[in-house]
Parts: sequence; C-alpha cells; structure tokens
Amino acid sequence: MTNRAFYDATLTGFLQSSSDDIIGKLASNHTQQLQHEQTGAWAAQVKILQQALADLAPLDGHLFFEFLIPRMGRRADVVLTYTGVIFVIEFKIGSSSYHSADLRQTVGYALDLKNFHRGSHSLPVVPILLATKANMTEWILSLDKDGVAKPIVDNGQRLAEIIKHCANEILANNLNSLEWANSGYLPTPTIVEAAQALYANHAVEDIARNEADTQNLGVTSQELLNLIHQARVEKQKIICFVTGVPGAGKTLVGLNIANTHSNPKDNEYSVFLSGNGPLVSVLQEALAIDKSSRTDMSKAAARRETSQFIQNIHRFRDEALDGSAPPENVAIFDEAQRAWNAEQTSKFMQTKRNQPDFNQSEPEFLIEVMDRHEDWAVIIALIGGGQEINTGEAGLAGWLSALEHDYSHWQVYCSTELLKGEYVSDGLSLENLQNAHKLPSLHLATSMRSFRAEKLSSFVHHVIAGECTKAAELADELQAQYPLYLTRDLATAKQWLKQQSRGLESIGMLASSNGIRLKAEGIFVKNKFDPVSWFLHPHDDIRSCHFLEDVATEFDVQGLELDWCLVGWDADYRYIDQQFEHWRFKGTKWQKRNKGQDKRYLENAYRVLLTRARQGMVIFVPEGNDGDSTRPKSYYQQTYQYLLKCGFQTLPA
Repeated sequence: MTNRAFYDATLTGFLQSSSDDIIGKLASNHTQQLQHEQTGAWAAQVKILQQALADLAPLDGHLFFEFLIPRMGRRADVVLTYTGVIFVIEFKIGSSSYHSADLRQTVGYALDLKNFHRGSHSLPVVPILLATKANMTEWILSLDKDGVAKPIVDNGQRLAEIIKHCANEILANNLNSLEWANSGYLPTPTIVEAAQALYANHAVEDIARNEADTQNLGVTSQELLNLIHQARVEKQKIICFVTGVPGAGKTLVGLNIANTHSNPKDNEYSVFLSGNGPLVSVLQEALAIDKSSRTDMSKAAARRETSQFIQNIHRFRDEALDGSAPPENVAIFDEAQRAWNAEQTSKFMQTKRNQPDFNQSEPEFLIEVMDRHEDWAVIIALIGGGQEINTGEAGLAGWLSALEHDYSHWQVYCSTELLKGEYVSDGLSLENLQNAHKLPSLHLATSMRSFRAEKLSSFVHHVIAGECTKAAELADELQAQYPLYLTRDLATAKQWLKQQSRGLESIGMLASSNGIRLKAEGIFVKNKFDPVSWFLHPHDDIRSCHFLEDVATEFDVQGLELDWCLVGWDADYRYIDQQFEHWRFKGTKWQKRNKGQDKRYLENAYRVLLTRARQGMVIFVPEGNDGDSTRPKSYYQQTYQYLLKCGFQTLPA
C-alpha cells in the first residue's frame, strides 16, 4: 500500500472486497478519533463506487481513498487512476446542492496534484464533485491548457458514464498507478498553508520543495537546530543571520524552529517574533482556525495557544521592560532588518511606554534582553533583501553595530551572502566582529513563492532599478509560465484576474501606500480593512481579497502572498526621461523625495508589491487626466512605456 492513502487497491481488488473490509482498513490508518458519521460516509462512498465502477471495461484502474494533499494539509476523498487519466472525486454525502466552496476545494485538489505531484505534471486531471442528493445537471468535458478539466458535478448516478466519456475523449496513455502515487511531491505552500502544516506536525521536508537545484529548507533548519543545541550544551550566546531572496522560505524556516521547540517545558524553548502586524494576525488566526477544525479545541482556546507560538515583537519587547530574562532561550526575529533604529525606538519608548531614559535601538535592546540569560541564548535573525519600507528601520547595520560595540562575546553565524547585494547598505563589514563564522546553508537562494517563476525576484530587481534591457531578457523566460501583463483599464485588469483564478487560488489588488491619486480610479489606499478577513475569508465574502474591492498596500502584504495580483502603479514612482523619480503626495500636491533613505523606502515598497504573486500579475497604470493637476497624463505615460520595454505584455481588452 502506498503511504499516500489510507486505502488503495486495483479496481478489480476493490470490486471484490467487502465494504466492511475496506472501511476497516480505512479506520486502521485514520489518525484521529473516528466519528460514526465518518464511517457512514465511507460506507456510502464505497457503495456508490462499487456500483458505478463495475460497469467499467477494461478494469485496469486503481483507487486511492483519503489521498494526502500535503500542501493543503487535507486528504482528497478518492483519487481514481483510469486509462492514464487522474480523476479526483470529492463526495458530499447527503448534500442537495453543488456548493461553490465544495467546487473550489475539489478543483484545488486537482490543481495541487497537477502543479506539485511529479507523476501528475503531464497527465490530464479531472475533478468531480458528487453531491448525492442534488439534481442531475448538464456536464461537459473541458480541459484547460494545463490539462486540468473544469469541474464536473453529479449526484453519483452517472459516475460510470462520466469516467467512460472522459477516458474515451482524452485517450491518455496507461500508467503504473503505484509508481504514479509514490512519485515525488514538491509543493510550494503559501506561508499560511506552511504554518498550518507545520503546526499539524508535518515535517518541513514534506511541505517544501526539495530539488537538486534548490537549497533544501530542511538543511537550513537542521543547521539552526544544531546551533541551538550547541549553544545549550556549550553554554554559548549565539546569533544566526539567515538571508534569502524574497519568497525563499526564511519565515518558514523560522516557524519550523519555533514549532520544533514550542513547548514551554522544552529545554530549548523557542518563540517566533515579528513586527509585521498583519502577518502575525493572519498566521495566528489561520492556525487557530485549523487547530479548532482538527481537534475538539474551541477557536478561542486555539487562539490563546497560537498567540504564544507566534508573537508580535512589540509585545515581547514591552514584557521585557521589567528587566528579567524571557522564558524562551531562543528568539526568532522575522524581518530582522526592519527593527527600529535608536532614534525611532527611543522616541516610541519615551512617548508611548513611559520610559524617559530609553536610548537604545531595537536590535541593541533585543540582544540585551536575550543576553540576560546567564547560561545560554540564541537569536535567529531572518534578513530579507530590499525589504525596509518604513521610517526608522535600522537594517542589518543596527544588529552588527550592537554586536560590535556591546556584545562582542556573542558568536555570530551567517553566510557569505550577508554583506552582498540588497541585504545591506555599502560600508558594512564583519571584520570588527571577534567571533564571526561563515555557514553557506544560512542563505536561501531560490524563491519558493512562485513555483512558476524562480527568476521573478531578479526580474523585479531590474524593473525597480531602471534596467529595462536586463528585465526584458528575464521576462522572455518568465512569460510562458508566469504571465506579466500591463493595462490602462482597471476593469479589464480585474476581469482578467478573476478569469485566472481556479479552485482555491487567491487574487488581490495591491498598490503603494502613497499611491494617493489612484483614488480617482477607484483604488483607495487609505481605506482601512482587516487583513485577517482580506486574506482568510472565503471567495464570496465582500471583505476578502477575492472581491477586488479593498486594496492592500506593502504594509499589509509584506511576508504574505497571493496567487494572482493586480498592482496599481501611481505617480509616486514615475519614470521620466530615462530614470525613475521618487515622489510623495502630501496634502494637495506631489513633493519630491530627496533623501536617499526615503527613496529606498519607496523602491522597496514597489519591490514588495511586485513579488507577492505566485502565478502571475497584471499592472494597472492609469491614463491620467490633464484636467487634474495632480495626475496629468505625462506623470504616467513614460512609466507605461518603460514597463512595456521591461517585457510586460499589453493585456487585451
């Protein structure tokens, strides 16, 4: 039996087995307490399938019950391989309707197999939703260009007819079903999916890609776990800097470490900390929803538990003001380059936390807090390149300065990439650190965010830098698998986005927080919304990202991702006379940004926006209006032409 399913058998073997025998094998592999309704559902499924599949000829297929879909953390009810076609069959026993949420779930399983299951890459996949008390409806076989069919719905009475028709129409080559089932599964989960899977005790290797050309997240995680253990055994203070391109899995590595040592009684107890409010809120709620759905725990109790596993860094900092050592010996700081500098931290602590004598940067204070442990401590600082987007963010320099001047007894571990490219400002060096050690595995070089476009981050870097020729070269490689479109019409952009989304795939509208004049086009970046609702609520909820009504800015989406994105491009970052100009809209007019730091924040804002989409994006550049002095056509025209030169294609109306 394959370990991918609770039960599998050839079609002949399945038809010759009794229902009790099949259910007994299913129950023996089920890991949770079985409810009577679950065994009843299996019995109904077995009855429908044995009646329908007995009419098939030849009987050369294979059935898999409760087939594991690791990225989604769920199991498909039944997967049938028949004459080279993969049928994903989802049952809704007793349902009288074909609910849209059930359809999306069924298609989601099919897409997951097609995209991430090695054996399914080149095979046709047909999702079928069976609602056993629903009326029969018309159905047709319609394959999308990737070989995944549009979902077919039925009440089970025509299942044999559907399978026969699809097999005859598609005429695929036969396959070895067990080899197919056990072929590699190489998922690229969203950070929400990954966190849920880790929290449900899946190994990081099960939910992240593991290819020869990709740094294995398991290797990086194990290196960090070894260093934590070394620090405890040898009574050391260690700080590890983990770098990586956008979407490479830095946050996933951090969550994996925190999850491995999440028990307060663990002698290597760890906590995951982030100053990214939306990310913390979304992850805490997503984990609570998932935990309560898998167990008898209430959502409120699950929230209390998940809020200890993932914490807002400001809460951690405030609790440390009493001068005591924290309960955790290991602190994992996500987006550590965004920690506040001394001016920003001191101002906040003096005015908001009644600490009149506070005069430290956030990195200084956080290292000092962990240094209170008498025996050992570990800090894991996750560093993203080009991600500083807010006033007062210290960057890597804040951490290195603190280590050099006040905490030279700490051991420093990092890769050689730490001082290269976008991770740091010029002039930084490790030479003044007495205990610096280089470990190549502490850098994650390949983006996992987009399984279709591993070169996306490099492409975006060239776009932001004004290097259209280099960007265009990469765009040629990307376009086949990762659509890059450009339009002047917002309605056309929204319509295209909605057409791309299948199953549970997410879509959303993004724009710069200073894209104020997009308001004239119906994109209001100052509108406040709940990130939890925007990211987690279902497709038919008007508060969700899928409705394309509320726009998210770089502050809302940093660290998170969507499948398909619409990015509004305003005149704050405008291309004029062969170079980008940096502007800020204040009051009633545009003001030029002159400080290098302010310019970098704006560039990074667009870098964040352009690296959120996993599967493709469309950029909307307004036409402008010469009757409005704040958005004349000249502010937008050259930007539009520049993006065309970068390789974006015009979206057909």
